[in-house]
Amino acid sequence: MASVTSLSDSVEQHLASALSATLPEAAGADPLLRRSDRADFQANGILALAKKSKANPRELAAQVVSHVVTGEELIKDVEVSGPGFLNITVADRAITANLAARYADDTGRLGVPTAAQPGTTVIDYAQPNVAKEMHVGHLRSAVIGDSLVQLLEFTGEKVVRRHHIGDWGTQFGMLIQYLDEHPHELDHKDAQVTGEEAMSNLDRLYKAARRKFDSDEEFKTRARRRVVDLQAGDPHTLAAWQKFVDESKIYFFSVFEKLDMEIRDPDIVGESGYNDMLAETCRLLEESGVAVRSEGALCVFFDDVKGPDGNPVPLIVQKSDGGYGYAATDLSAIRDRVFNLKASTLLYVVDARQALHFRMVFETARRAGWLNEDVTATQLAFGTVLGKDGKPFKTREGETVRLVDLLDEAIDRASTVVREKAQDLSEEEIAERGAQVGIGAVKYADLSTSANRDYKFDLDQMVSLNGDTSVYLQYAYARIRSILRKAGETRPAAHPELELAEAERALGLHVDAFAAAVAEAAGEYAPHKLAAYLYQLASLYTSFYDKCPVLKAETPAQVENRLFLCDVTARTLHQGMALLGIRTPEKL
Repeated sequence: MASVTSLSDSVEQHLASALSATLPEAAGADPLLRRSDRADFQANGILALAKKSKANPRELAAQVVSHVVTGEELIKDVEVSGPGFLNITVADRAITANLAARYADDTGRLGVPTAAQPGTTVIDYAQPNVAKEMHVGHLRSAVIGDSLVQLLEFTGEKVVRRHHIGDWGTQFGMLIQYLDEHPHELDHKDAQVTGEEAMSNLDRLYKAARRKFDSDEEFKTRARRRVVDLQAGDPHTLAAWQKFVDESKIYFFSVFEKLDMEIRDPDIVGESGYNDMLAETCRLLEESGVAVRSEGALCVFFDDVKGPDGNPVPLIVQKSDGGYGYAATDLSAIRDRVFNLKASTLLYVVDARQALHFRMVFETARRAGWLNEDVTATQLAFGTVLGKDGKPFKTREGETVRLVDLLDEAIDRASTVVREKAQDLSEEEIAERGAQVGIGAVKYADLSTSANRDYKFDLDQMVSLNGDTSVYLQYAYARIRSILRKAGETRPAAHPELELAEAERALGLHVDAFAAAVAEAAGEYAPHKLAAYLYQLASLYTSFYDKCPVLKAETPAQVENRLFLCDVTARTLHQGMALLGIRTPEKL
């Protein structure tokens, strides 16, 4: 199925032809078309053209109008307003015919085109740490990253997912040494171990190892020797390390499953995955002069990065004791992603507090020639999750909030809402819908806020049926599915010959703008723009539902046409929500 040209693109092409027929030198000029509350669209491009060609804008606009073909096929009416704007009304027939073409797309893509020149994007997101509990701070990277994976893949981009988990470093010396001295700490009683059990095993061991490390000097010395063994690749030490990674993965996968997110094992390439490249990365940087030795450490300096004392703060790639920091790992990962994975774009969904580190890493990679015009790297820096009080989200005791607790509470709240509204759902269905509504609520609250802004985690607001929440969107979808079920034998069918009511036109024009909303959200790495589009779609549907009877419409043709409008709206909601990683239950 070929993609469907949107009404706005068709109108824009038509106006561009009229412009060049009026002013041959205006060929290729942008009519600057946008939605308007005075007509369906307004074109503002004539003002700039008139200024350029020293013409009177209103007269030029009138000449352009004389070259516009009006009728029932596309543009019904066009008039000059104000200093030279064009107000354009689209024919009802064109709206219905366009939606019918989208509806007929048997790929389920609703006629949305793929990008003209897709590339390969590596998205680095959802980066938990081995042997550590995931907390509320891990939520945003996972949710935003997962939505960008869906959005970019939908536009035709080849997406490589990377979960750069914290699975290396000095703390493993302490853990491995403790496990060596207490070999049964990570044994499982049953073959099937839950994520919760795996985490409590790790947590218990971590706390015990920490206590011993802090109180026993001889253990501390043994633990530090273990770090050296780990870095040297000693097989016994590596086997113990692998136990921690495997136990942590059982836990990670359980959390991601609760978040309704697909995380695949081959996509988990932690810090350890780049060990073999670290020495070469340092050699390449030093030989090319990008990095220099300073007090024994290998450093990269920047004119604009200075400490409080006014002295330059370098990016330290290798410490003076020969150890490697995050910078060496991150730079090696860039080399791997550019030269092995052949990425054209590197996208890092990482907390805004890491902004300086990534700015220095990217600049170093540019100086080394690994990033250039053909390969770009971007940090999608996200803000903090705040409590209702507007301060960083903590428990009453001042601890960071466990992610699992947060998700469980969201599911509980949502299940209560579903139970209150449910008419014919079994307990099993209520539990399933409760999970879909609760997790959807958490994701939507995150994704409907611009990533770089902080947002308040307020579960009462998130599971509310009123306002800009995923529950509102899910209920709109479920309501449409209910109407389509009630229609029984009457099938949705498009009738382009029918006149449309105002609410039908507004809904139809907005459904047609889905492709543009997807392209904008993917192009700007801005899922919140898609969320805003979907909220408006649900609001316009509610208004249509209130003003236009569907099953009790005046004629059989109108019933079919309104059912068709319902169905194409439902499909758009379903596809749009899926791109945000949110389920749309058929019944609520």
